[in-house]
Amino acid sequence: MTTGIAVLAGLLTGVLSGFGIGGGSLLLLYLTLVAGMSQYQAGGINLLYFIACAPAALWSHVKNGLVEGRAVRWCVLAGVLTSVAAAFLAARVETDWLRRAFGVLLLYVGTKEIMAKGEKRG
Repeated sequence: MTTGIAVLAGLLTGVLSGFGIGGGSLLLLYLTLVAGMSQYQAGGINLLYFIACAPAALWSHVKNGLVEGRAVRWCVLAGVLTSVAAAFLAARVETDWLRRAFGVLLLYVGTKEIMAKGEKRG
C-alpha cells in the first residue's frame, strides 16, 4: 500500500513538474511530511529525482532555442560555487532550522508566483 502511494506521489510530482510547477518541492514535502523521512534523506532523493527529470527538460529547452550558451556558463559557475558553500553550511545547521528555512522559502516563492500571475492577467 505505501509503495503504491509513493509511486503515485512520484508520478503526480513528475506530471506537475511537466506543467512548470515545482514538482521537486512538492516531492520534498511528501517525503518529509507523509513518508516521515529526514530532511537530508528527502533532499538526496529529490536530487536523484532531479537528475532523472532534468535531461528531458534540458533537451526540450535546447530544441526550442530557449537556452543561451553564455548565460549557461555563468549559471553553472555560480551554481557550483553556491552548491558547495550551501552543502558545507547545511552540514553544520540543525535539521529543524533547514526545514523552517525551506518552508519560508516555499512561502516566499509561492507568494511571488501568485502575485506575478495576477499582474500578468491585469
